[in-house]
Amino acid sequence: MRHQSPSSWAAISICIAAALHFALGFSIEFSVDEAHYALYAKHLAWSYFDHPPLVGWIQWPLVTLTSSEGIIRLIPELLWVLSAFLVYQVTIEIHHLMQGRNAGYLTTALPSANLCGLMAVLAIIAAPLPHVLAIGLLPDTLLAPLSLGLMLMALRWIQNDYFTVSDWIITGLLLGLAGLSKYTAAFTAFALLFVFLALPKKPWITKAGFWIAAAIALIVISPVLYWNWINDWISFKYQIAHGSGGTWAWRRVGAFIGIQIACFGPLLLLGSYTYIKHCLHSHKLLIFALLSFFMIPFMIFASLSGGGSLPHWTTPAWFCLAPFAGIGLAKAWAMQHRMAIRILFVGQLLICLIGFGYVLSGGMNTAALKSNPIADLYGWKIAGEKAAQLAQATKANGIAVQNWTLGSRAAWYAQPVPVFVLDQRQDQFDLWFGQLPAGANVLVINWSGMTFKPPVGANLAFELCEPLDSLEIIRFGQVLSKFDYSLCRNWQDAGTAR
Repeated sequence: MRHQSPSSWAAISICIAAALHFALGFSIEFSVDEAHYALYAKHLAWSYFDHPPLVGWIQWPLVTLTSSEGIIRLIPELLWVLSAFLVYQVTIEIHHLMQGRNAGYLTTALPSANLCGLMAVLAIIAAPLPHVLAIGLLPDTLLAPLSLGLMLMALRWIQNDYFTVSDWIITGLLLGLAGLSKYTAAFTAFALLFVFLALPKKPWITKAGFWIAAAIALIVISPVLYWNWINDWISFKYQIAHGSGGTWAWRRVGAFIGIQIACFGPLLLLGSYTYIKHCLHSHKLLIFALLSFFMIPFMIFASLSGGGSLPHWTTPAWFCLAPFAGIGLAKAWAMQHRMAIRILFVGQLLICLIGFGYVLSGGMNTAALKSNPIADLYGWKIAGEKAAQLAQATKANGIAVQNWTLGSRAAWYAQPVPVFVLDQRQDQFDLWFGQLPAGANVLVINWSGMTFKPPVGANLAFELCEPLDSLEIIRFGQVLSKFDYSLCRNWQDAGTAR
């Protein structure tokens, strides 16, 4: 085994990580977002309120065949494997670029390309947060390999100074698919444009292939444009408001940076620092153009974080940084900084493994059930099935929850019973199930991790709510959470509920 090549070790490492993802994928229920995007596949449309449609479309074949979480999670697992493979390939190409026509800016020899690729892959494997997206499909899971694919095309452009017609077609398809994945794919498109602009000669503007690529990208994303056009651009309006967040505060920016380091690990930062310090000396514009695949989205998300943001939004950007970090780590390894690399790698791996174990155990409860975030991953399946049975037995018009984050699991596990969200916020559930009709009787689910008062009163007014049943979720002897079911009669506020 000690004589295995770096490329073989990279493949073995990816397979081991994928096997862990596969095992964990069969062990837990859907998270909020996973259930929401699986419902996209159940309700196929040209696009959706929250995001473009690819995250739903790609799941449609498996969702039509099975409701098994583990089988459906094969999609994000395969996408993670593809992303890790592309990280290796991009690293090799950047290494070739640096030793090729741009070799003049190297003051010292680089380690082998395969060692650099292995280090890049290991840096990704040791990063905690990407494992979450490898198990649960999010739009960012899709955007990561597409961003790396566009990075490969950018490298091809730099090395050849031209594109064939097939290169332009592939670039257009990648751009279009990225746009179908997430609206923030625009940041990746800006990075690609920066690469085009960084070269002294800019013949691409007059090339027919460039306009063919632009036309292909536009055709691919046309379902999103069409759907928004016939729906008053509600998705764009929602994302603009969502991205701007709340009141801006510097402390949120500081928290964002700290959370990013914790979620993606210092190994990537050490490798990137070493790369910039020891491997970058001239022809900097081209390298910084490639680094913009990380810098543009990261800086935009960091600036927006003052109003609030989620840590996984930057995941595709970190995948695009990994090749540079891999070269830097290989350089640090050759400079005998091996102990620091080993400590960081093993430490980050231990954090990942502890996280896996914590999830499998069901977490740890304290006096307040809300303090255990892992409780959210257990119990919704049996709770949803029980809710469907109670709704049928009471002849209710459907199931209701009082926050949209509770609605996705209820709708997935209680299907085909309609689920209504009792708040004044427009969301995807309004498009799927419509508004709750006046006079309706519904089964209301109250979950102990996010409790609400009975929806009887001035703003959300049923005539009365009667407790029906309750369900405790127990794992390894501890109560994780509790579901309470009530039958609420005669909805009286349908006109102002949204």
